Amino acid sequence: MKNRIKIICFVMILLVIPYKVYGSTIEESKYITHVKQDLLVLMLAYPEQIIDIEKDSNDSIYIIMKNGKKILYDDKKEKTYDQKFFNADLEDTLSDIYPLNMIDKVMDNNYDPGRIRNYGFLGAMYGESKSEIEKNLSSISTYYGTVMFSTVNKASEELKAALNDISNTLQRGARDESYVAPLSGGYNYRHIQDTGLLSAHAYGISIDLNRNDSDYWKWVSKEEGSRRIASYPQAIVEAFENHGFVWGGKWAHFDILHFEYRPEIILKAKYFGDNKQEYLENWYGDIEVNENIEGIINLINKKLGE
Repeated sequence: MKNRIKIICFVMILLVIPYKVYGSTIEESKYITHVKQDLLVLMLAYPEQIIDIEKDSNDSIYIIMKNGKKILYDDKKEKTYDQKFFNADLEDTLSDIYPLNMIDKVMDNNYDPGRIRNYGFLGAMYGESKSEIEKNLSSISTYYGTVMFSTVNKASEELKAALNDISNTLQRGARDESYVAPLSGGYNYRHIQDTGLLSAHAYGISIDLNRNDSDYWKWVSKEEGSRRIASYPQAIVEAFENHGFVWGGKWAHFDILHFEYRPEIILKAKYFGDNKQEYLENWYGDIEVNENIEGIINLINKKLGE
């Protein structure tokens, strides 16, 4: 009887104590994989801007920017949606997986992949002030008009390529083209209404296409927004996504005319979305590893451990 009680107690202890994987719990191992994947997509998205990774004595992880600025990856705080929106760390900005499939209705409440931004990170790349940002702007000419856009991270090149793909795909004068032109604007140094936060337009990394009264979550109901989303041409959305842009139509706070250059969001969805991380042999998944990517993987392993 005593032996049976001992066995039962031992089994209960095993159920309570987290299973260890190479010296860490399963949850810790999943978290480390999550961190590494986020760092990888950030460094792949912005290879000229992120030059190193640092882990301090408190296990806080930072990315080191070209201008020397250190950006904290994860502040380890549980946050409400509003707290993320106003004070996001890098982990927060990548926490919602962007859906690469086409959708036909407004996303679930507060699911906004790409709308959460780390402003220290954006400032370190695109400029900390209006004058700094404007030094990096270029006027690009496209079939649909001329747009001012940032040259940093090849954002302007990718915008031009996306609009060129659209002009080559859509039939001239067809209904679908009415969703594109006339363009509503690119660079605009302004704040998001009622927030005090800079718009992505202020950094020269987003563009608004032809405006419709059903495009914005503050203007219309979810039902009206869903009808607009369901009618939106897939060719337009895919062209932008193929060049590193997220679509505001895939936000619960929908902004359907809005496309924003956030290649890290697209890369995370491509490589680590749809629960792919549960089936990976390596933490970096099925990414085709070349010399450059291998160097990034080795750096991440060196800084955070194999």
